[in-house]
Amino acid sequence: MGNKKHLEKRAVVFAYSSIGRDCLEELLAAGVDVAAVFTHEDDPAEEKWFRSVRELAERGGLLVRAPEKLGEAETALIRALRPDLIFSFSYRKVIPVSILELAPLGAFNIHGALLPRYRGRACVNWAVLNGETETGVTLHHMVERVDEGRIVDQEVVPIDPNDTAHDVFKKMIPAAQRMLRRSLSSILTGTARGREQDEPRATYFGRRRAEDGLIDWRKTAGEIHNLVRAVTHPFPGAFTFWRGKKLFVWEARPCGGSAAPGVVTSSSPLKVAAGDGVLRIERGQWSDEEETKGDELGLLVGAELTGEAAGP
Repeated sequence: MGNKKHLEKRAVVFAYSSIGRDCLEELLAAGVDVAAVFTHEDDPAEEKWFRSVRELAERGGLLVRAPEKLGEAETALIRALRPDLIFSFSYRKVIPVSILELAPLGAFNIHGALLPRYRGRACVNWAVLNGETETGVTLHHMVERVDEGRIVDQEVVPIDPNDTAHDVFKKMIPAAQRMLRRSLSSILTGTARGREQDEPRATYFGRRRAEDGLIDWRKTAGEIHNLVRAVTHPFPGAFTFWRGKKLFVWEARPCGGSAAPGVVTSSSPLKVAAGDGVLRIERGQWSDEEETKGDELGLLVGAELTGEAAGP
């Protein structure tokens, strides 16, 4: 049951993906008056693995908008709604400070990392790529500079050695919901002051592009393993080339052995040498074929995989 005093607090919510959907549900369950929900149109080119914010909001009869950008019209609408609070959960656009300032009790964001580390974009993918053993979620005040506001709460999320970025995202969803639930009362009463971030520890990361999945076989087997699990499904994937043909590597594991980087040392199971060690390719896919087991990709011992599309 929602708390009656919470019904007196009006919020505008910016949300997307499963964290956005479940945190919006948490606000509604607490009795917060959600005046409007801003979300995104789904990208047809993106593998949709997450639950829908729009579906939940429309089912609840809420006002829903999905603008290409947040401009004067959106600012005017939010000003007219007179929110006490603004929340952002996995929203992908920068919210202008002119909108943040419209909420007298503050604007709050959930970020998918343990701030001040991993500010910026694609923070889960970067954490897996960098071989981190833990990450987390942070609830913080929103200020003009992205991800730099005072920290209200955090929860650690472990990263296991073979976790993919998708695995870590799935762990973050309930962690974010728990964190919001335990902090919501202080936010709604205006007492969630939080603590300043430790600026010397801050790190920043930018967005990742599909072409960043190119495998450099000169790197260690561990580094390539991290790349594969950071960008495997539902992301664009790690890839290499053989004779100009593109090969996606969807799952791999470091194993023993050595050879020149990129050389196939075994075809069944499929193993490829890295700069330090060897990778066993568990699953892969030629660009014009179906995904399959590594030993069914047809590569023979001695074949050399490269980071270049052009080949003999």
